[in-house]
Amino acid sequence: MKIKVVNKGHQQLPAYATEQSAGMDLRANLDAPIVINPMERKLVPTGLHIALPSGCEAQIRPRSGLALKHGITVLNSPGTIDADYRGEVMVLLVNLSSEPFTVNDGERIAQMVIARYEKVGFEPVDALDDTERGEGGYGHTGVK
Repeated sequence: MKIKVVNKGHQQLPAYATEQSAGMDLRANLDAPIVINPMERKLVPTGLHIALPSGCEAQIRPRSGLALKHGITVLNSPGTIDADYRGEVMVLLVNLSSEPFTVNDGERIAQMVIARYEKVGFEPVDALDDTERGEGGYGHTGVK
C-alpha cells in the first residue's frame, strides 16, 4: 500500500526500523527544542500531512524506549488519524516522570501504525448470547 504524503517539514519521511517492524518512527519537526515538564503535555509537530486510503487509519503509539527511560508517552494512545484528515500529523506527548524532558528537532517521538478497520452498525436486540465469561469485567479472569 502506498500512502500519499506532503512533507512540509525538514525531517525524513517515516520509515520502518527493521524488516518486520509494525510501526514507522515519527520525528519531531521543530525550530527550537521543546521542554516537557513533569506531568505536562505538549503537542509536537511532525511536518507531515498524509492521505490514507478509505478503510484505513494511522495509529500513533508511544515509543517503548522513551516510555521506559524517560516516562514519555503518547497521551491519547493510540491516537487515531482518520482517512479524511488532511492537517498536520501532531503527537500529543506527556511526561509522566519527575524530571523535565527536552524534545529535540529530529528526535523519534512516536510510532505510526497503518491499520485497516471495519465500519459497523448496531442491531438492537433484547438479549445477548451466553458465554463462559458472561458479565465478568475487570480482573474477572484473574492474574494467572
